[in-house]
Amino acid sequence: MSFLDHPDVFIGSTADGATFVVINARIPAAGRLLTEAGFAAREHRGRTLYVLPPGTTNEDAHNRTGTALYGLLAHTMDFVDLSWTTRWLESGPLPEPDVHIQFSGNSVTATALTDAPRAVLEQHGFMADSSHYVLPDHMSEEQKVGAVVRAETHLSVQGIGTRVSLGIPTIDAIPPAPGWTSAPARPLSTGTPANRRAR
Repeated sequence: MSFLDHPDVFIGSTADGATFVVINARIPAAGRLLTEAGFAAREHRGRTLYVLPPGTTNEDAHNRTGTALYGLLAHTMDFVDLSWTTRWLESGPLPEPDVHIQFSGNSVTATALTDAPRAVLEQHGFMADSSHYVLPDHMSEEQKVGAVVRAETHLSVQGIGTRVSLGIPTIDAIPPAPGWTSAPARPLSTGTPANRRAR
């Protein structure tokens, strides 16, 4: 199992800037809601990914993801959004982040460029370790995802920018579905873009 597999809906970004959604629960309307919002369905190593087209701007990714999430919330409240490509304010793009959180295998580390975020990281379970902060090894994968979500939300409320790197360089590097044993990735459909709406 990967950290992508715990919530019903996981929204993330690859290092090269692609926005993707993983659906882990039986939500019959999910495919329609996501493709109507402009995501393309793609079969990938035992799971269906929903991916925004290459070159989608952060503002457009924000709007499309918001549209899809609004519809999905009628079916589940269990979602995690750790994407950096969907972060946008009405006034424009977010400033450069003060905090960087990195998933790498089973470890989660964070670096803070200023003093203000350090107490927030510690409040949510990160422990100081030389030049960075780390979530303890005894925490489960699901607990680590929860800690990152809470820390990012807390930092955002305080006006502190955060960027979460999932350790996934490209869409092709997304981990396989639990129990996957065969079948290479192949595209399913391109979807139809929807009107842009703010979330």
